[in-house]
Amino acid sequence: MPITQALSLYLDHLRGERRLAAKTVEAYQRDLASFFGFLVDHLGGAIELERLAALKPTDFRAYMAYRRRGENGLSSASLARNLSALRSFFRYIARRWDIKVDAIDLIRPPRVGKRLPKPISVSASKDLLEKVAIPNTGEKPWIAARDTAVITLLYGAGLRISEALSLTGSDYPLGDSLMIKGKGGKTRLVPILPVISRAIENYVELYHMPIAPDELLFRAVRGGPLGPRPIQAKIRLLRGPLGLPETTTPHALRHSFATHLLAGGGDLRTIQELLGHASLSSTQVYTDVDAASLMKIHSAAHPRA
Repeated sequence: MPITQALSLYLDHLRGERRLAAKTVEAYQRDLASFFGFLVDHLGGAIELERLAALKPTDFRAYMAYRRRGENGLSSASLARNLSALRSFFRYIARRWDIKVDAIDLIRPPRVGKRLPKPISVSASKDLLEKVAIPNTGEKPWIAARDTAVITLLYGAGLRISEALSLTGSDYPLGDSLMIKGKGGKTRLVPILPVISRAIENYVELYHMPIAPDELLFRAVRGGPLGPRPIQAKIRLLRGPLGLPETTTPHALRHSFATHLLAGGGDLRTIQELLGHASLSSTQVYTDVDAASLMKIHSAAHPRA
């Protein structure tokens, strides 16, 4: 069987049976296409599915070296993810066609240092929300109100930017809670603070155009659906005047939401549910963030430090 046919069936399996998000499936496709493209040059000629069983550890090590080379070489984290995609595909073909690629079991993924989320402080979050509400020179008031509403959702409800921008006219007006469909089609119930409702009400009132129930709630300057770039650009624009680091992004506000909840006494299991994490281990990273912050304050303030 040609590799392309097997890959197509595998991607359908990810979309249908495993119900992975579209962007996740695209990442798997890129990683696998890169590997198969390498094999064509490395082994010579087109690659049939059955030929994969004959791969040796040296073939995988050559691929890893290939992906590491050059200015655009993969980081350890990206290479580890790439190998994870290969393992998943090989498990699939072993189950479906009994083609076993044993050599990859001898390959250790590169060590990946733990990257902690980089939230901003409570005061910085408040400053950002106050500053974004002020229209820039020549900017229409509804645009500043829109950006405020989106950013308030990110920080006040811990939404991913894709989740905030997926709200439709049927979600308005917001009640006390909102059902959000997150990664992998997983749904979760998110409490909505009054400040979030007010921010969205202000945006809708200033927009002055009807938004149908089946239309996306947040609109771009020319009336089309709003993408993430204008929100990303607005935050970049405000980082300098507010003295915020370059790590301040829309996703950093979601990290800030979780970190500030934990610091305020929230328990990990509840924060896991609010964030829509599939496993508690994904949420436990915020305990490391809180501990790191505590140690930094201690080092700066203790007289014997």
